Amino acid sequence: MCRWFLRAMRGTVQIALFVALVSFSWWSEGWGGPTEDVLLENKQITIDQWVKLKAEEEKRDAKAMEQSRGISDVPVRERWYEKISIRGYTQLRYNFTAGNDLLTSPGDRAIVRNNELSMRRTRLIISGQPHDRVFVYLQGEFAGLVNNQEGTGVLRDAYADLYLTENKAWRIRAGLSKIPFGFDTVQSSQNRLALDRNDSTFAAVPNERSLSVFLYYTPPTVRERFRRLVDSGLKGSGDYGMFGIGVFNGQGIDQRDANKNKHVVFHLAYPHEFSNGQIVQVGMDAYTGQVVVSTSPVVPGNSTDGVAISPQVTNGGNYLDERVAWHMVVFPQPFGLQAEYNIGRGPQLNEARTAVELGSLHGGYVQLFYNYKCDTYCQNIFPYVRMQEYFGGSKLQSNAPQNSVRESELGIEYQFNRALELTVAYTWTQRTSSDSATLPLNSFCSGSSSQVGCIQTPYQLQSGNLLRFQLQWSF
Repeated sequence: MCRWFLRAMRGTVQIALFVALVSFSWWSEGWGGPTEDVLLENKQITIDQWVKLKAEEEKRDAKAMEQSRGISDVPVRERWYEKISIRGYTQLRYNFTAGNDLLTSPGDRAIVRNNELSMRRTRLIISGQPHDRVFVYLQGEFAGLVNNQEGTGVLRDAYADLYLTENKAWRIRAGLSKIPFGFDTVQSSQNRLALDRNDSTFAAVPNERSLSVFLYYTPPTVRERFRRLVDSGLKGSGDYGMFGIGVFNGQGIDQRDANKNKHVVFHLAYPHEFSNGQIVQVGMDAYTGQVVVSTSPVVPGNSTDGVAISPQVTNGGNYLDERVAWHMVVFPQPFGLQAEYNIGRGPQLNEARTAVELGSLHGGYVQLFYNYKCDTYCQNIFPYVRMQEYFGGSKLQSNAPQNSVRESELGIEYQFNRALELTVAYTWTQRTSSDSATLPLNSFCSGSSSQVGCIQTPYQLQSGNLLRFQLQWSF
C-alpha cells in the first residue's frame, strides 16, 4: 500500500514539474520579457533591431496559428481575409498666404484665394496576397476634388502584381499605379518631408499615376532593403523595382487616353548599403511618348481689346513628351540629402499666349534634413530645408502654360509617435500662377473707378510667402 502510494505521489510530482516547465517556457518566450515596442520606447534597441524582431515574431505567430489549425501534420489553408490588411492616413492642412492671394500651386489645390483650411488627403488602403504568386493593392481617396466639389471619393491605385519567379524577384504589375519617374514621385506622401512634391517631377507625371503595365526586377536582398527603409522610418520609397520597364497612357490619372501612342518608361534605382549601415540610393529614369493638349480661350499678351482667343495647336494637339531624370538619396542616419534633376522636351504655351509649341524644359531640387531621435514626448524630429526650380510647360493643364518656379522651403516634422505627426513649414515662392491678375490696358485703368479698359489674364509671375501646418494621423 505504501509503495503504491509513493509511486503515485512520485508520478504526480513529475507531471506537475513537467507542466510547470512547459508553462515557464511558453511564458518566457511569449510573455516573459519586455516586448519589442517597450524595448524601442526605452531606447534599449535600435529601429533596425526592432524591425528584425518584429519580423521574427510575425513568423513565429504565423507558424503557431498554422499549427493550431492543423490536423496531425497537415495544416489548414489560411482564409482569404487573413491575407488582407487595411490601413490608411489623413492629412489636415492650414495654408496662410501672406501678401499675395493670387498664389497657386499644382501640388496643393487648396492654395487659392479665400481658402486656408483644407483636408489634403484621406486615404484608405486595402492590400494583401490572396495567392503565393499574386499581390493586390487598392487605394481610395475620400478628400478628392471632382467638378469643384470637395470630399469626393476617387480611385488612386488599383493594381495587381504577378510574381513570375518563386523568390519574387521578377513581377508584372498591371492596373492603375504610380509611374516610376523620380524618387519624389514614387515616395508616398505619408513619408515625404516637404508638404508637396517638387514641380519638375510633378509636371512630368501629374498626380503620379496612370493606367499602366510594368515589368519589375528586384532581387531579394534589395527588396528587403527597400522595405527596411520604409519600416524603420528613414523616408524610403518602397519597392518600385531595382529595374523596371513599362507603358502607360500619359493623359493623367482620371483621364482616358486621347491617342493610341503609349508612353514608354525606363526605371533604375539601387540602394547601396555600406559596411557602417549607411544606405545611399542612386537612380535614373526616362520616358517618351505623345501627349494631347487641350486649349481654352485666353487673352493674348499683345491684346489691345482684351478679347480672349484659343491658342493654336499643331498635329491635332499631339506633342512630343520626353524626359530624363537622375536622383540621389542619402537616407537620414542621422544626416540626409535628397536631390533630383530632369531635362526634356514638351508642350508649352508661348510667351505671346497665341500658340502651344514644343519647347525644352528642366528643373530639380535639393533637400537637406536631419533625423533626431527623441528621448521623451516624441519619437523623431526631422528639420529640413528644400530649394527647387522648374522652367517648362504644364502639359495636362489647359493651354500647357509655361511655369517659372523658384522656391525655398524651411520646415520641421514632429512625430509624436508612429500614428501622429505635425509638420510646420515656411515657404518663399516665386512662380507662374494659373489664377488671374488685374492688368491695366492703359495708363488710366488703375486710377479709374471703372474697370472698363482693364483685362483679367492668367499665367503671370507671382511672388509671396506661405506659412503652412499639416497634421497627419495614420492607422
